[in-house]
Amino acid sequence: MSTLAHTMMTAARSADSGLAGPGELDRYPYAEAPVADRVGAPSWESADPELGRVGRRAAGSRGRGLHGQLVQQLGQMIVSGDLGADRPLVPEEIGQRFEVSRTVVRESLRVLEAKGLVSARPNVGTRVRPVSDWNLLDPDIIEWRAFGPQRDDQRRELSELRWTIEPLAARLAAGHGREEVQQRLCDMVEIMSHAMAQGDALTYSRADNEFHGLLIQIAGNRMLEHLSGIVSAALQVSGGPVTGCDRPNEASLAQHARIVDALGTGDGAAAEAAMRQLLTVHPEVERVVPAPREH
Repeated sequence: MSTLAHTMMTAARSADSGLAGPGELDRYPYAEAPVADRVGAPSWESADPELGRVGRRAAGSRGRGLHGQLVQQLGQMIVSGDLGADRPLVPEEIGQRFEVSRTVVRESLRVLEAKGLVSARPNVGTRVRPVSDWNLLDPDIIEWRAFGPQRDDQRRELSELRWTIEPLAARLAAGHGREEVQQRLCDMVEIMSHAMAQGDALTYSRADNEFHGLLIQIAGNRMLEHLSGIVSAALQVSGGPVTGCDRPNEASLAQHARIVDALGTGDGAAAEAAMRQLLTVHPEVERVVPAPREH
């Protein structure tokens, strides 16, 4: 196994044990507890009691201390419906509920405002905004929706969006990859193959994430590159509609390898076709994403 492959395997296992490892490929770690079961009356008391005392929760919410954890908790509550549209958010009330300072609350609300989840106006205060105002392409919101009441719609929409973005990225990437990039993609396939043989789903998913993210980055389209976070989030949302990436098997590995080979020879059409085949959903959810067309 190459040095990069060994590093990836070590990083995945370090992250799984809660230790920081090289690479830090897990850009969007999930919250410890889904919020799907907390949908109910829009009151603080309806939330999971474990959401209180933010500072005592494990440091896994974005790795940003109290601020990041509070953003995570409030974001989940808004997306799940625990905090409904137009509900006022009083900083003092939030600070008491989660036992954090006004500064932490204020910074967290600013982040949520940037995501379109809340709005702050003079003489009105901060209120939850309707879904139509949310930045639905934000990786955090993608994650929160995937574990909330909209989970089925979110996963279907992600599958459809990936099927639109990634085949184009594969076509554009053909011939653009430098030798070191080509080797890195090969390493990802090697890691996935070894991880599948070992039954190591965590390492497999990390290598798969790296593969697809790198492919978009070398497509040479900056607008597509800005969408790489969506693909990363989609790859880490399990369940729902499944693609070849969601069910590791020899066929999936073969399609990844075909993409690498096509990129190496500059065959954009072949790279696009292999990606479409990889992303085609399985028969039981065929309604989600259309099958590739014959040209």
